[in-house]
Amino acid sequence: MVAYHFPPLAGSSGIQRSLRFAQHLPSFGWEPLVLSAAPHAYERTSPDLDTEVPEGLVVRRAFALDASRHLAFHGRYPGFLARPDRWATWKFAAVRMGLKMIREFRPDALWTTYPIATAHVIGARLHAQSGLPWVADFRDPMAQDGYPEDAKTWAMYKDLEEAVIRAARCSVFATPGAAQEYRNRYPAYAENIRVIENGYDQDSFAEAEQDAVALGRLTNGHLTILHSGIVYPSERDPTNLFEALARIKQIHGATASRLRVRFRAAVHEALLRDLAKNFQVEDMVDVEPPIGYRQALVEMMRADALLVLQAANCNMQIPAKVYEYLRAGRPLLVLSDPAGDTAQVLQSAGVRRIARLDSTEEIVTILGEFLSDPGNPAFRPSIHAVRNASREARTRELAAVLEQASSGRGAGTTS
Repeated sequence: MVAYHFPPLAGSSGIQRSLRFAQHLPSFGWEPLVLSAAPHAYERTSPDLDTEVPEGLVVRRAFALDASRHLAFHGRYPGFLARPDRWATWKFAAVRMGLKMIREFRPDALWTTYPIATAHVIGARLHAQSGLPWVADFRDPMAQDGYPEDAKTWAMYKDLEEAVIRAARCSVFATPGAAQEYRNRYPAYAENIRVIENGYDQDSFAEAEQDAVALGRLTNGHLTILHSGIVYPSERDPTNLFEALARIKQIHGATASRLRVRFRAAVHEALLRDLAKNFQVEDMVDVEPPIGYRQALVEMMRADALLVLQAANCNMQIPAKVYEYLRAGRPLLVLSDPAGDTAQVLQSAGVRRIARLDSTEEIVTILGEFLSDPGNPAFRPSIHAVRNASREARTRELAAVLEQASSGRGAGTTS
C-alpha cells in the first residue's frame, strides 16, 4: 500500500481511507504492508492516530521533501520541483524501498492512492519493475477543467492518469460521478473502473459516543451548526452562507441570536473572520483551531447540526467528512449543487432539504427552516444509509477488488 496519507500526518480527512483499509483488510484475508513518506515531509503531524495503527503492521517510510518548505528560497521554488506535486522527491527513495519490500515480502498485489499524485508515479515504476497486479485508488479526478492551474502540471497530470488507467488492473474512484467521467474518458478500460466510497470508522465512533453522551449538547443556549474541516475558498466558498446569516439576522431578529456557526480546523481562518466582519455577523460565527480526531467526532455528535459545503465545481467529489457526519446522527444542513455527487448521496441517504452553496436565497430559506424547527426530519439521514457507509463495509469491497486483480480476472464494473 503506497500511501502518503498515513499517521502521524495531521490535518487531512484523507488519512482515514488508507488507515482504515490497513486496519480492516486482515479481516478479509489480506495482510497490508504500508509504504509512506518520512514524517518530516508532513506539514503538520500529531500522535492522535498513532494508537489506531494496528500492532505489527509493517510500515516503511521513504525520504521525501516538501518543495514549499524544504526547497524554497525566500518563499519561492522552481516549478519543476513540485511536479506532479510538492512531494515529487518522495519517488526516488520510495521506489528503491518499495522494490526492497517486494523482494522481502513477495506481496500479491500493489495498491496506490491519490490525491498525492507522486504515489501513482511510484506505483507505476513498482508495477513496471515487479509485474505485480496494480489497483490504483484515484479517489477523485486528476486532470480537470482548470485544475491544476499550472499548464505544465496539468499536462503531467493528464499523462499520468492515462498511464495509470492503462497499466492498472483496476482503477478505483470514491464517487459515482468521478468513475463515470473516467469511463467516458477511457472507454477501452471502462470495465476496470470501480467505485469504493469513503466511510466512517465504527470503533472510533463507539468510543467517542460515550464522551458525547456524558458531555451533552454543545448548545449553551444556542443552536450550534458545526463545519468540521477545511473550508476551501473556491471549492467550499462560504461567501453566500455569510450573506445569508446577515439576512437571517435582519429577518428573525432576536431569534437569530440563538444561531451559532462553528468552523473547526478550517485552515483558511482569516477568510472566515474577514467574511464575518464584512457581513457584520461576528456574533454568529466561531472560528476554532484543530483538535484531535476523537475530539472532533465527539464535537460532531454534540452539535445541533452539521454543515456540508460543496461547490458545483466539485460535483464529482464528496467530502470524506460527509460519511462521518452521517454516522454522527445529527441533522445535516447541506449547501451543495443538487446535481452533484455530494447532494445525490445525501439525498439517497434520506436528507430531503438541500440548498445551493452559491444561492443566498436558498440558504436563507434552509437556515430559517432549521431555526424554526431544528428537529425537522427532512434534515436527518436514514439509519439504513448510515449502516452501509462503514469503513469495514468499504474494505470488504476493496478486498474483492484485490482478489479479482490478483487472480488476473479483471475487476469488472459497478455503478
